Amino acid sequence: MSDLYGETHRAFQDRHDTRRLADRLEALAHSEFDERDRSFIEEASFFFLSTVDERGRPTVSYKGGPPGFVRIVAPSELVFPVYDGNGMFLSVGNIASTGHVGLLFISFESPPRRLRVQGTAHVMPNEGPGHVPGALYLVRVRASEIFVNCGRYIHRLEQRRLSPHVPDASGQQPFPAWKGYD
Repeated sequence: MSDLYGETHRAFQDRHDTRRLADRLEALAHSEFDERDRSFIEEASFFFLSTVDERGRPTVSYKGGPPGFVRIVAPSELVFPVYDGNGMFLSVGNIASTGHVGLLFISFESPPRRLRVQGTAHVMPNEGPGHVPGALYLVRVRASEIFVNCGRYIHRLEQRRLSPHVPDASGQQPFPAWKGYD
């Protein structure tokens, strides 16, 4: 019995004769961050966050910050800040209502790397010892599956600079002009 694959996944694997490969990859999945995962995640300046609303509709968002903005805080848990965005609060609202998340960390540099983290999350106030300047909230994720993903089709890109809207160490950030439009 597989924890990662359902009947439809298995049907495609069988159709393309990849079940043995899929089984080997599933055997590498884990629920606690190892040192390689930790350094990759804590050095990242962005990731993609997938959430699901109460009607089962998925959405995905880009989340960016300075390197180190995502922190591993326990063997199976990470925390990331929620910065001021477009005001829709889709990700935070979805996390508050269903808690289901998928995070995809990607390195576009050589060698390319992708790491998936699937689990449950909850929204926390941005206060106390884990306070992050400039963040509205913090999200704590408990990983149920952590696994590498094929980097074969990752384009080689170079990060030139961080967004000027990432809050600085004191939490200050420029006001985006588009928010002043009616």
